[in-house]
Amino acid sequence: MDNTSRGLSDQRTAAIISGIGLLIMALVAAFSYGYAHSALLTEGDANATLQSLLKQKNLFRAELAGWIIILVLDIIVAWSCYLFLKPINQPLSLLGAWLRLIYTAILGIAVMNLLFVQLLTTDTEYTQGYTSVHLGGQILLYLKAFDAMWSVGLIVFGGHLLVLGMLALRAVNVPGWVAVLLLIASAGYIFTHVCKLLLPEYEAVGEIVEDVFIIPMSAGELGFALWLLFRGGKARA
Repeated sequence: MDNTSRGLSDQRTAAIISGIGLLIMALVAAFSYGYAHSALLTEGDANATLQSLLKQKNLFRAELAGWIIILVLDIIVAWSCYLFLKPINQPLSLLGAWLRLIYTAILGIAVMNLLFVQLLTTDTEYTQGYTSVHLGGQILLYLKAFDAMWSVGLIVFGGHLLVLGMLALRAVNVPGWVAVLLLIASAGYIFTHVCKLLLPEYEAVGEIVEDVFIIPMSAGELGFALWLLFRGGKARA
């Protein structure tokens, strides 16, 4: 096998690993955040949230398991995407990998808030002296902290997508639509979560920004994942 064939084979392997990892993460995130987290959290109602957590402990444990899977896959995808994009521009692909790892570290810190919630809802040793009102308020605070810290991480993640989009524009074997979707998704993540963090009093504005970008954000990540899985690293005809 000559160097060119070996290089294409390595790139294809990295592309498949990245594509599978991204698709699995999308499914797990849809469950952990889109379903479980939303089902357990009642906005502005600490008591209702507490009761949901106490009644659906297994659902919350499943959510936590999902976040752990996402953290592991993020590290794998950061590595495989770097290997796939390295031939285009090594320093830029390394920057993209580091941005994803920084995002993963921030997400890991955010998930620690969910572990605190797990302790408060399963072990009475940590809740002695708490009234239900105080316990519900403490839990709601941890859940809000999770959302806020994850928003910080998603701003960094937007930077990661920006680098991916720039690399895709430079690549001769990556279609233009993939690059455009990644750049739009990058802008969506950054604008949406900057609004959530810095303009909490204008919640309606943040919701409008999120509604505008939600489809491009999803299409950018899923489109890139599917292209990596089926076409990434293959020799052009």
